Amino acid sequence: MSPHPSPPMTARHNSSMPGTPACPEATIGTDRVLCLTFDDGPHPVHTPRLLDVLAAHDVPAVFFLQGDQAASHPDLVRRIVAAGHALGNHSMHHDDMSDWTPGRIASDLLETNAVIRRAVPYTPLPYFRAPYGAWGQTPTVATALGMRPLGWQLAVTDWVPPGTDELARRLTEGVTPGAVVLLHDGGGGDRSQTVDAVDLVIPPLLADGWRFALPASAGASAGR
Repeated sequence: MSPHPSPPMTARHNSSMPGTPACPEATIGTDRVLCLTFDDGPHPVHTPRLLDVLAAHDVPAVFFLQGDQAASHPDLVRRIVAAGHALGNHSMHHDDMSDWTPGRIASDLLETNAVIRRAVPYTPLPYFRAPYGAWGQTPTVATALGMRPLGWQLAVTDWVPPGTDELARRLTEGVTPGAVVLLHDGGGGDRSQTVDAVDLVIPPLLADGWRFALPASAGASAGR
């Protein structure tokens, strides 16, 4: 089991700070469009395989990078960007930030951004996702730093791999219009099932009229 499981989006939004969004955005519209997102990478084995799968199907995604992993694998950060995907901040060390002060949160997010930008200096970092979905005061801080807090509508619990076919079933049956989909290419555990499931489900979803896109703030023409 991954040491970085992500609970359902509604589980831990415990901020009482005025002005903090009650729930970060979890959809990108109401059409038959999906946004694939991948957390906790980049990973030296699973991320390259995933990039090959996404390229084969011409599908964009958001990669929520963990700062310490980005520092260890800057070549993969560059490859993600070169492939046309978007980047998000997923904190430096995947800590639970739910009870952190705004100042501590800001320091962590700025450090993470700086690490990522060492690999890709001019690439935008328009999104933030809190580790574990433990948002606390992070939405307000991330917004102030120019990042959009992006949650998810569909989580298929791939951090406890149930088998490729089961993951594919959960993805196919769970999609709803505009859904942001939470998946993982990094963290502890074997992510090969996630990569294989993504490879399996994209063709039938496309055939059924779904399309894949990035959130609007990444560019109005981001879908493909």
